[in-house]
Amino acid sequence: MNSQRRALIQVHVSVFLFGLAGLFGKFLALPASFIVLGRTGFASLALGLWLLWHRDSLRPRSRRDFLGLVVLGSLLAFHWYSFFLAIQLSTVAIGLLTFSSFPVFVTALEPWFFKTRWRWRDGAIATAVLLGVALVIPEYSFSASSTVGAVWGLLSGLSFALLQLVNKGYRQRYSALAIALYQNVFACLSLLLVTPLSVALLTPYSLGLLLVLGVLCTALAHTLFIESLAVLRTQLASVISALEPVYGILLAAVLLEEIPDVRTVIGGLLIVGTTTLATRWEGEG
Repeated sequence: MNSQRRALIQVHVSVFLFGLAGLFGKFLALPASFIVLGRTGFASLALGLWLLWHRDSLRPRSRRDFLGLVVLGSLLAFHWYSFFLAIQLSTVAIGLLTFSSFPVFVTALEPWFFKTRWRWRDGAIATAVLLGVALVIPEYSFSASSTVGAVWGLLSGLSFALLQLVNKGYRQRYSALAIALYQNVFACLSLLLVTPLSVALLTPYSLGLLLVLGVLCTALAHTLFIESLAVLRTQLASVISALEPVYGILLAAVLLEEIPDVRTVIGGLLIVGTTTLATRWEGEG
C-alpha cells in the first residue's frame, strides 16, 4: 500500500471515529461532565504513553505557555461538555450539525485575533452556514429540549473555534499531539473540580464505553489524523473532516434509529457543503 493511499485511509478512519464519538452521548446514561471526564482521562493516558514511547519533549517552554495550556484545557472541557449535552438534549444530528457551525465563529473572530482583512466571501459563507443552522433547529422555543440542545451545540462550535484560533500560536512551538495531551490532562483536572462523581454509577459496560471513547475516538483518532497530514495536503484533510457529521448521522440512523427529518437534512447539506466549499477556496487562495 503506497503512502498516499494509507494516509487517505487514516484520515477517513479518524474522521469516522470523530463522528462515532457523538453517539456516546446517547450510549452512556451518565452526565455530560462525567462522559468528558472519562474521555479526557483515558485520552490523556493513551497520548502520554504514546509520546513517552516516542520520547517527545513535553516540557512547556515558559510559564506563560503553561498557564495558556491550562486555560485551553478548561476550554476543551467546556467544548466537549456542551457537545455531549447538545446531543443528550436533542439528537446526534442536531448536536453534530450545530457544532459544525464553528467556521462561522472562526470567520467572525479571526480578523480580531490576527488583524486579518475581512473578505466578502467570508461573509457569504457565514450567512449560508447560519441559514443551514436555522433549518436544523426544529422549533424556536426554549421550552423545547431540542432547541436548548441546539444552543449548546452552537456554544460547542464557538468554543471549538476559540480553541482553533488560540492553538494556531501554540502549534508553532509544540507538536499537535503534545498540545492534545496537555489539553486533555488539564481538561480532566478541571472537570475533577466540578464533577460530582457520586452521581455516576460506573458499570463495567459504561467503563468500557468510556475506554473506547477516550482511546479510540480521541487518542487514536487524533494520532491518525495528525500522521495523515505528513502525506496529505492540509486542505484535503480539512475537506474530508467535513464528513464528520455525515458519518455521525449515518451511524445514529443505523445504531440508534435516529432518522433526521427533511428540514434537518437540507440544513445539514447546506452547512457541510458550504464549509467544504470554503475549505477548497482557502486551499486555492
